[in-house]
Amino acid sequence: MQGGKAGSGRNSGRCGMKAMALVAMLVMADEAQAQQPSQQPSIVSANLCADQLVLSLADRDQIVSLSPFAADKEISFLAAQAAGLPRNTGAAEELIRLSADLVVLGRYDNRLTRDFLAAKARPFAVVDSWVSLDETRREITALAARFGHPDRGAALVAAIDESTGALAALAGEVPQRSFLILHRRGYVLHAGLAGDLAVKAGLRNAAGDVGLMASGFVDLERVVAARPDYLMVAEAHDRPEDQGEALLEHPALRRLYPPERRLVVPDLLTICPGPAIPALAARLAQEIKAKVR
Repeated sequence: MQGGKAGSGRNSGRCGMKAMALVAMLVMADEAQAQQPSQQPSIVSANLCADQLVLSLADRDQIVSLSPFAADKEISFLAAQAAGLPRNTGAAEELIRLSADLVVLGRYDNRLTRDFLAAKARPFAVVDSWVSLDETRREITALAARFGHPDRGAALVAAIDESTGALAALAGEVPQRSFLILHRRGYVLHAGLAGDLAVKAGLRNAAGDVGLMASGFVDLERVVAARPDYLMVAEAHDRPEDQGEALLEHPALRRLYPPERRLVVPDLLTICPGPAIPALAARLAQEIKAKVR
């Protein structure tokens, strides 16, 4: 009996040691996990296009702060979703002070901000302006995974593919007409999100016809001489609201390009690649079907 008790004591001791070892292992595992980056990190956005991706791919409670323009209804596609969320100035010191797990910047934002974040060992991601649909798909997929929501990235990419596919299907249905993207003060976009999607629909970008190899300003005479079939504009007005719109409403252009020869695509659909693309593709399809003859 005494030997049995002794054996039982030894077994109990071994079990206790194993339990203590297991607890120690679990504690170490918890500590290691705490040192790993969060699977759903807190996020600060300091760029308008970054705002759109953060709002569409992250949970609201992950968002610490957005750029100053996030709730601007004129240029932010997701302005309604941004309402009520804090905003930052984009200053590097403020981005550090907000202490988020991840800062999202734009490709052409202040390079010194990126350098400052890197020097402070603060994780950041950089979103690009429009390059191509393939690049936009890659960027959405990568950011969604980094935000902890890869399924949302896949869903957004699928929506983009469906909408742009429907737009491309128009290429065999409408005449091959030319268009010129004309903005305030005669600024012409040589290439960009809206222009590239219109080309997918079978239209031709006439920016080269006005002598531009890149985006830039042109005068009225060059537009009239080039005679593109359609103008693509951001708004439809009966009269110019300010001096910047005067060229768009010049009598010569009003005569050559009445409303039925102006493809109206609001700026907030064209500024940023990402969640606005399905709405942009739908708007372009609507305008092309209604006006291109």
